Amino acid sequence: MLGSQIKIMSTEIKTKKTAVKSVSYVEATGRRKTSVARVRISAAKNSTYKCNDRSIQEYFPTEAARTIIQAPLKTATPSENYEISIHVRGGGMMSQAEAVRHGIARALSKADEGLRKPLKSAKFLRRDSRAKERRKFGLKKARKAPQWSKR
Repeated sequence: MLGSQIKIMSTEIKTKKTAVKSVSYVEATGRRKTSVARVRISAAKNSTYKCNDRSIQEYFPTEAARTIIQAPLKTATPSENYEISIHVRGGGMMSQAEAVRHGIARALSKADEGLRKPLKSAKFLRRDSRAKERRKFGLKKARKAPQWSKR
């Protein structure tokens, strides 16, 4: 009885067909500290940004964070406009902004190979791996030891 059920299940799996979807966007991942940003760009009539289903002005309220995000598009000067969809999590606001910048630069270089050289010279394709060092046992912080006394 059990053997026949297994055979039936395996034949159903083999007969199912998967539909192949055509992809009209380019996806890339950007990282910084503990932030991870998944960036999708697609061709559009005018440039728009959406970050976690909100506008970029709403998600990043400071002008400094918005200039960090838009830096790859300004240095690369692509020939067409893009609709950019971003999903970012982890870290703080500036760390997330730098992760988004890294993701946008990687997606632009995937979409148009000619943009790779200006993005690389501006160091937007390099992942900044600096992160907070872990705390070790017996210490107060990563390297700070408790006060020493002779007696």
